[in-house]
Amino acid sequence: MPDLTYAQLAKQTAALAKDVARSSEAIHAHAKNIADEARDTARVAESIGALRVDQATIAETRELARLMDGIATAATAYASAADTTAHAAQAAHDQNKASHNGIGEAAARSTVGRDIYQLDRTWLTQE
Repeated sequence: MPDLTYAQLAKQTAALAKDVARSSEAIHAHAKNIADEARDTARVAESIGALRVDQATIAETRELARLMDGIATAATAYASAADTTAHAAQAAHDQNKASHNGIGEAAARSTVGRDIYQLDRTWLTQE
């Protein structure tokens, strides 16, 4: 019995393409949220500066905003790589379908059993 059938391969490549695309979208959403939070933190730093809060607190708040912006940038770059991976997964699924779909359809229409062990031995001896 084969380790991987066409139907399993088609199902797995389709699931992989969908999963990677969903994950990429989620990463983009998280990156946007982090960037928004970084902008809000930078505004807070400016606001507390206007209230004459000590300079160390203002500097720490600005540094936090800068670090959050760096994290958002890194998350966006990671999401872009995930987009590339999603496209590659979809291409693998499309290639699998283009290369093997005819085989899968022929096997599905075949009157011969799904497994070589389901063959009728008398039919083999008659042939």
